[in-house]
Amino acid sequence: MADYIIAAASTADLPDEYFKEHNIPLIRYTYSIGTDVFEDDCKETTRSRAYSDMRSGTVYTTSMINEATYEEFFRGLMESGKNVLYLDMSKEMSSSYLASHRAAEHVRRDFPDQELYLMDTRCISGGLGLLVCECVARMEQGASFEEVIRWGEEHKLHIMHRFTVDDLNYLKRGGRVSNASAMIGSMLSIKPVLYVPDDGKLTVCAKVRGRKAALKTLFEGIKRDLTKPDGRHIIINHADCAEDAEWLRDALRKAFPTLGRIEILSLGIVIGAHCGPGLIAVFYMGDKRKP
Repeated sequence: MADYIIAAASTADLPDEYFKEHNIPLIRYTYSIGTDVFEDDCKETTRSRAYSDMRSGTVYTTSMINEATYEEFFRGLMESGKNVLYLDMSKEMSSSYLASHRAAEHVRRDFPDQELYLMDTRCISGGLGLLVCECVARMEQGASFEEVIRWGEEHKLHIMHRFTVDDLNYLKRGGRVSNASAMIGSMLSIKPVLYVPDDGKLTVCAKVRGRKAALKTLFEGIKRDLTKPDGRHIIINHADCAEDAEWLRDALRKAFPTLGRIEILSLGIVIGAHCGPGLIAVFYMGDKRKP
């Protein structure tokens, strides 16, 4: 058993079974439907139900994790006597980032002989999940606390993020596009294709007409990135569009027969509340983040 702990956030969008199997402590973001608040349980059945609700018009909202919740979580981990590495979303994508760092400063004062390391992962959703998987694998293979942190810092910007969304109104609600752009884009069936550059922000790299063109553009971007495909682990997250995810998996497997595991997972509800049903997101290791 490792002499340190890797902890994560539910927004890594991995299945709950993964966190349990690898004994990864998890802080759970919350979402709301009206006045009812729910914890992100990372279960496929819950995610599937949420996207069905969204398609029926139910509005899901999210909120940041407050400082007190982080402090309770970190304090419980440090009471184990072990060092802790905590992995959460990019600071550019999470309003909770500063609260987590303020909480960590308070906790560190009471545990001066231990380390609590919060990495700015510059990753979101399955990109964060891929980073968690890689760090946990190294821990389980016997890497030291310092070695895992060094690997994460050196490789986090090699995790590629590529997305497309189906409904611009969700991006409008989150301030990603204007009302006019959303209206015109919906009328013309404009679909943005997005990626995450080194700064950790979600950025539009192309705008195309129609879903098929968006999926093709997404696929072509991945092909440009995969200069060393042998054995690469790929995560595809989808929001209630499994057929598109399967098409993309099959296209990638045909183009790159030597790829490693390709996982298809439902997108987490917290991210999905801001992107809506129909999102496809792909995450994998590459050389350099680029449009």
